[in-house]
Amino acid sequence: MEKKQKGITRHESLYPLSHHHHRALFLALKLKRAGTEKSRFSIEQIAEDLKDFWEPGGDQHFREEEEILLPAFSEFATIERPEIIDMLLEHVTIRAAIQGLLYAFDQENFTDWSDLLPKMHRLGHLLEEHVRKEERIVFPLIEASIPEEKLRKLEQLFHK
Repeated sequence: MEKKQKGITRHESLYPLSHHHHRALFLALKLKRAGTEKSRFSIEQIAEDLKDFWEPGGDQHFREEEEILLPAFSEFATIERPEIIDMLLEHVTIRAAIQGLLYAFDQENFTDWSDLLPKMHRLGHLLEEHVRKEERIVFPLIEASIPEEKLRKLEQLFHK
């Protein structure tokens, strides 16, 4: 009996970005569950995980998509598409949410998590929706538009 493959098939040149998406989904789940009975992690640990995710890997990931992947895509197709515009706007929204939370976490004598929990939950939802949209809509569009040779050249430009 043939075993069915699970998940999305991705061009190997985009594996580094997809692997980072996997980490983002795990963080999104932690953020959505922060401070609830479903969480297996303390709020402090989730805050530390967010910082470890973002500095520098998460920020670098967004930059690679914006400065490497999308310019390559624009050589072969128009970027004036709702999917691409949404992606970029989501990057700005997620960046702002992360930076706001990291700033709050870094304040001396910070102990009141109650104000930040809704922001953590919102970020978790934003991050999950964003990653799923990129994996299901944006990346397939890009893979279909960029020629194989160009995709292979891009691989070496993404951080592992």
